[in-house]
Amino acid sequence: MQHDDVVWAIINKTHCSHKVTTKTQHFCRNEYNLTGLCSRASCPLANSKYATIREENGIIYLFMKTAERVMFPAQQWEKVKLSRNFEKAIYQINENLLYWPGFIKAKCKQRFVKITQYLIRMRKLKLRRVKELVPIQRKIERRERRREEKALVAARIDNAIEKQLLERLKKGSYNDIYNFPQMAFDAALKAEEVSSESEKSDEEEEEVEREMEPELERELQKNVEEVDEFVEADSEMESDVDSESGKREEADVGSDFESDASDIEEISSKVAKKPRVEIEYETEPLVSVSRKKIKN
Repeated sequence: MQHDDVVWAIINKTHCSHKVTTKTQHFCRNEYNLTGLCSRASCPLANSKYATIREENGIIYLFMKTAERVMFPAQQWEKVKLSRNFEKAIYQINENLLYWPGFIKAKCKQRFVKITQYLIRMRKLKLRRVKELVPIQRKIERRERRREEKALVAARIDNAIEKQLLERLKKGSYNDIYNFPQMAFDAALKAEEVSSESEKSDEEEEEVEREMEPELERELQKNVEEVDEFVEADSEMESDVDSESGKREEADVGSDFESDASDIEEISSKVAKKPRVEIEYETEPLVSVSRKKIKN
């Protein structure tokens, strides 16, 4: 105990790297501190028998330090994993700190409750949809924009240089150069051949169309003339048929009239020999018969 008192006297009155002084109170930044306050009872350096509660990756542990392990810094703290069940964890704390001071036992339970509460809040926040504010770095955006513009200018210059070099190669001004990449030259030549072939095909199609235009016009004129001749022939045929049918009708009507007149003369000669009463009686059906013949 005399050793702990000496350590506390040095820490309290002189310098301590974990101490944070304010106008009202002194705080401790040591990770194993039980309360976060710089005091004789809660100082982890001035107490050879000490216990605390810590959380690592969502798991709560009980850390205990005894005077027997002070000489071995790597084995100084005994680590006990606490259960996720609250009642079981409290039982574990009571069992491990059975003969320890009441102050340390009470503060360990209080710290365990606070840690479990903030872990529950963290889990709830993870389940929610949280909006993240992403800052916009204007300087970096400007820098990237300038670099893109410079890259575009450089690319255009490179393309222009490549075109000029290819033109000079075609002309044969670089006959003595042997290390020029042949693949690029062949690709450029193929692209130009394809473009020239497409242009030639378009020109040939236009020429063929121009040559075919007069022939098409001649064929159209021939077809029009043939249609006109066919229409005229149809009209002449219709007029001839109409004239022949008219003549036939006139001839039929004349023959009917002649036959009717001859029939009437014969009937009149026969009627002259018979009395008048019979003549009037017999003339009516004869007239009707002659009319029927004319109609037919």
